[in-house]
Amino acid sequence: MTSESRAPAPPVSWRARAWRVWTLLWAFALTNLVSLTFAIALFIAMAATDYIDLPIPRYDALLIAGVAITVGMWATGMETLREVGVVLLFHLLGLVMEIFKVQQGSWTYPDEGTLMVWGVPLYSGFMYAAVGSYICQAWRRFDLRVTGYRPLPLTLLAIAAYLNFFTHHWIWDLRWIIAALFILEMRRTWVYYTVKDARLRMPLAIAFVLIAFFLWIAENMGTFLGAWQYPDQASFWQAVHVGKLGSWALLVTLSFVIIATLKQYEGTLYGHPGDRATVTRGPA
Repeated sequence: MTSESRAPAPPVSWRARAWRVWTLLWAFALTNLVSLTFAIALFIAMAATDYIDLPIPRYDALLIAGVAITVGMWATGMETLREVGVVLLFHLLGLVMEIFKVQQGSWTYPDEGTLMVWGVPLYSGFMYAAVGSYICQAWRRFDLRVTGYRPLPLTLLAIAAYLNFFTHHWIWDLRWIIAALFILEMRRTWVYYTVKDARLRMPLAIAFVLIAFFLWIAENMGTFLGAWQYPDQASFWQAVHVGKLGSWALLVTLSFVIIATLKQYEGTLYGHPGDRATVTRGPA
């Protein structure tokens, strides 16, 4: 029995490789923009209410906008009812932290609003809801799956990170210890995702850092628009301290484990059988 010999594949030129990388990066960016629909709509509302005179207080208008965006995402099918539920859960957790932090003087809300609790406008929780919405959207649009994910230890660490935002005002700040434990726990945890026809992967810890970086940029935009302000921004606006990156990375973990719990229930958490990073997605 004889077998036909196959000619070696022709080498790929550097131009073709560069074009391939560019198209993947472009598709990745566009998919992320669509996944940021909630956040983009909320920032448009922030900008509009900052420059347009309204018949109602600004923060009340932003609350109406947040509710309208949430209903619109569900009505158009961009988010399921379950996803809206977990997004609103993160909204409530964020609102609780906002109330506490404002009472501690960590930041303030300089504009007017009637629907406020202890100096915190109710719309503020939607800024956290936007993070949850992004993860829900990205999970679906990138066909995201996770391998090496252990729910119990990561959930406990995420809860510890959230509680530390409160307790560090009275006891030692444990964020760096918690962050180190996160890195240790996630050393074998990978996120697999699809861009165009490519199946790619990255460490889950890196994904948290990347999301935190863009949240830091969004925070700078929000404070510039006067949606809230830190004490050192009272006289004139200045960039948010880069140290907030670590805080955002830890807070993102809570949003992730909440949504991961939902995805585990739906059967879309763990990696596909034989899931691996490939140049071109094809049969395993």
